[in-house]
Amino acid sequence: MLSTVATVECNGEQSACLDAWFAEKWEEELAFSPLRQTALGLKTNYDKIDDYSAEGQLEQIEWWEKARIEMEANFDYDELNEEAKISYDMFKYRSERAALSRDFMDHQYILEQMDGAHTGLPSIVLSQHTVENEAEMEAFISRLAGIGTAMDQTLARAQTNAEKGVRPPRFAYDFVIEESKNLITGAPFTEGQPSAFWQGTQDRLTSLVESGVITQERSDELREQARTALVEQTAPAYQRIIDWMSEDRPNTDAEAQGVAALPNGEDYYKFQLAEMTTTDMTADEIHELGLTEVARIRGEMEAIKEQVGYEGTLEEFFDFIRSDPQFFFPNNDAGAQKYVDRASLYIEQLTKRLPEYFGRLPKASLEVRRVEPFREQDGAAQHYRQGTPDGSRPGIYYAHLSDMTTMPIPEIETIAYHEGNPGHHMQVSIAQELEDTPRFRANGEYISAFSEGWGLYSEWLAKEMGGFEDPYQDFGRLQNEIWRAIRLVLDTGIHAKGWTEQQAIDYAQANSANPLEATRSEVRRYFVLPGQATSYKIGMIRIQELRAKAEQELGEDFDIRGYHDTVLGGGDMPLSILEKRVDNWIASIKNG
Repeated sequence: MLSTVATVECNGEQSACLDAWFAEKWEEELAFSPLRQTALGLKTNYDKIDDYSAEGQLEQIEWWEKARIEMEANFDYDELNEEAKISYDMFKYRSERAALSRDFMDHQYILEQMDGAHTGLPSIVLSQHTVENEAEMEAFISRLAGIGTAMDQTLARAQTNAEKGVRPPRFAYDFVIEESKNLITGAPFTEGQPSAFWQGTQDRLTSLVESGVITQERSDELREQARTALVEQTAPAYQRIIDWMSEDRPNTDAEAQGVAALPNGEDYYKFQLAEMTTTDMTADEIHELGLTEVARIRGEMEAIKEQVGYEGTLEEFFDFIRSDPQFFFPNNDAGAQKYVDRASLYIEQLTKRLPEYFGRLPKASLEVRRVEPFREQDGAAQHYRQGTPDGSRPGIYYAHLSDMTTMPIPEIETIAYHEGNPGHHMQVSIAQELEDTPRFRANGEYISAFSEGWGLYSEWLAKEMGGFEDPYQDFGRLQNEIWRAIRLVLDTGIHAKGWTEQQAIDYAQANSANPLEATRSEVRRYFVLPGQATSYKIGMIRIQELRAKAEQELGEDFDIRGYHDTVLGGGDMPLSILEKRVDNWIASIKNG
């Protein structure tokens, strides 16, 4: 039951009062997540881990609902300026989506191979928890122990959902079991090389000793505290995950099924599509859009096939691209480093042209890194992790490079632009560096249609900026775009039309040059993240449409830098609110 609505005193202009209220609410929202505080470069609650329990999730949902009611009761929408109305709309949108999510908490796949907390949480702590003094080292050790508590909370949610008939496919169980075993293999758990946890601990202690911050004697004491936390709290929690999932594994579907097979699964998928696309498009509409886009992009691929002088069908060209040795680096650590170096070079070259297309540029630097061994998967999707708003920690573009036969050279350039500049690094960094936008927007939650739509638009934009001079790299750009169109077909096929894993793989292989294992990894991703794969193409198309609208209405007054700054200058937002923001910008230019 929600408590009585608080009254907000406002002795000035409504928009200013609303911004002040947002600032208060941002602090309340941020308090829910010590890890988010760390991601933003803050060292508050540095010894704590987020609450991963169902009760913790419900507490946040109730907070959003109470805050929205308070906002609506205290502020007059008609009295707000245009930017404040955007913020109001955004806060209301997030609150309403949070409330809707309450009905589907039991439908979520809690432990799966893409973004399960079993690997995501250690990755965050090991990569983002910096240590400069003894207290921060003690906080790190506390977090190592806290991971154990978080894993037990996560397992409890997975067990609750399983009791209600909601389990991810069997392959997800196998991934989670293997990844969990990897995390607690090696010192201090078993004989052998240091585990990721232990290496992270030793590296931090060594740095403190070498810099004279602590003595070797104190380092030895802290090392034993870390060993105790890992052996007595962290490892047993992971073992409980391994034991339960191993025992429950026979209850899973050996042949993966879409979420329509779950109790109330059709409604859950509708919710997920709305969540991921921020539109009211139906599964059938999205499926048809995918088929249309696949056909269109195949035509552009045919043109490049002819340009490079390949004689044969497009399907044969796909086989050539996915199998000829010239399109792959050596399948070893040296080949992986070549991939990182090449991606870094492409980003460096295009970054020089950013001022021609953007007024706002990010402060944070960008690094390309290989995914840590404990969570690296053959052929898995590459991804970006944000830096800090003050630029003290770089943004990181992570690549899975354990199997170089799944990482074709013709796709390096386009993925580098998507994850780096002008893609996610620009989008995330610019948002979190905004000074004139409420923090809940600047540092707000990930909205897939906006974020991934921008990432895919960035690939298209990069060609306009002078990228993709090599026709094979340009084919790689089309390969990535057609893959996002294929996703529209596969995601809806799997979750609304009952497609099997093999059906999805066959369709993807017939319409792309993706290596088979990369395709299999992608298809399995769609099974455990229903709807997410539809966000890329739908978001991209909308950003393109809004640009075309602005170009038509403004004519010679259209400024590409102004358009991009408008899109990126307000943080992630649903596509309907983005359209409103662009319309406001167009009107401001027309009115001088």
